[in-house]
Amino acid sequence: MGHLLEKFHYCPICGSERFSVKNSKSKICRQCGFQYYLNVAAAVAGFIVSDKGELLLCRRAKEPQKGTLDLAGGFVDINETAENALAREIKEELNLECKSLKYLFSVPNEYLYSDFTVRTLDLFFLVEIADFSKLKCEDDVLDAFFIPFDKINIDEIGLKSIKIAVERFLKENSPQITQINTN
Repeated sequence: MGHLLEKFHYCPICGSERFSVKNSKSKICRQCGFQYYLNVAAAVAGFIVSDKGELLLCRRAKEPQKGTLDLAGGFVDINETAENALAREIKEELNLECKSLKYLFSVPNEYLYSDFTVRTLDLFFLVEIADFSKLKCEDDVLDAFFIPFDKINIDEIGLKSIKIAVERFLKENSPQITQINTN
């Protein structure tokens, strides 16, 4: 799998074949001077914790990593805040309404999509849900269930950044989670 910039052979402004690599994150057109920068895409994911101190994990219905565990989340759309994106994704994937979102941390990631390696910056939030009674798996979620923190098998999580984030979340927040959800 090559770098995404290798897929672009012609300048998107003038169509010239003189569109070449300038450095590890950009290409420049040697004819018109246009420079294209490969920036990261923003993605979001949420830690949804029950009042029993269990984490809601989803089983992926689609590639990449179909069948593995994941957190609810997805890509941020144009003109959308990270918070709005996560609330939308949770509604689309789980049919749940977010009561509150608290930013926790970010993790850089590489996401394989259609033979492209998309570089992302994944933003992670602690999510409070007021009512779980309407939980219904939709969109790209095959199944969703709560797992006690001490029963989570990191090796069942498919995406690299989600693994890193869940490990960090459990290490840093396990003793405090019950307090967060009972306030």
